[in-house]
Amino acid sequence: MTSLHMNDSTSTTPGTRLAGRTAVVTGSTSGIGAAIARVLAGEGAHVAVSGRDAARGELVVKEIQQAGGRADFVPADLAGGYDELRAFAARATETLGGRVDILVNNAGIYPATLTEDLPDADLDAMLAVNVRAPHVLVAAMAPAMAERGSGAIVTIGSWMARLGGPYAAMYSATKAADEQLTRSWAAEYGPRGVRVNTVAPGATLTPGNESDRAALDAMTASTPAGTVVRPDDIAKGVLYVVSDDAAMVHGITLYVDGGISATRLS
Repeated sequence: MTSLHMNDSTSTTPGTRLAGRTAVVTGSTSGIGAAIARVLAGEGAHVAVSGRDAARGELVVKEIQQAGGRADFVPADLAGGYDELRAFAARATETLGGRVDILVNNAGIYPATLTEDLPDADLDAMLAVNVRAPHVLVAAMAPAMAERGSGAIVTIGSWMARLGGPYAAMYSATKAADEQLTRSWAAEYGPRGVRVNTVAPGATLTPGNESDRAALDAMTASTPAGTVVRPDDIAKGVLYVVSDDAAMVHGITLYVDGGISATRLS
């Protein structure tokens, strides 16, 4: 199959679609999160890059700044307790000048195991990072957005939430929960000016899963796109749903997955 997938790297052409806005992107020290941070900053947003690894976070910040954007690193362990999550929300808000216009719940844990092989600790961590953290952060940040009458929230989902598969059952369930939270939050906060949506990646090649490239290629060979999803593809989907171009987009799941969840070609 011939692929027309040409853009494999984040665009560095500066834009102004998010000029004057601020954004928090969780889990943005690498992979999809880093791409989202770079794309949002490239369109004018002041971005709080977050994660557990300060060295990687500062590298993302440096890349954004060298491209002419604004970014700061705010450390966060989203598997921590409730008070720790709320403290992170407060630090991020302060770092961004007391205002958060965009929240991207990107951080996630993906133990790909059979149900009986999933360790209890991994189950607890997955529920904490994939479901609890977005809920606590939205509860901490959305009210101020609603009070101002504007804001955008995006949770990164997964194509796996749409299908039943023979592995990673709990991961798929957490991402299905994220989709339902999106729909409920859209109903809760949308009437007060805050748009809430999900962006769901397909089989995505990141620096962290290069060793699985052959499996990802096989998985995506029979999709309409015919190739793996790249982090930049997800970032551009996020940019769309947080921008004014998506002013009438509320409560959806935007599948940026090359068609893997919607089609079968063979």
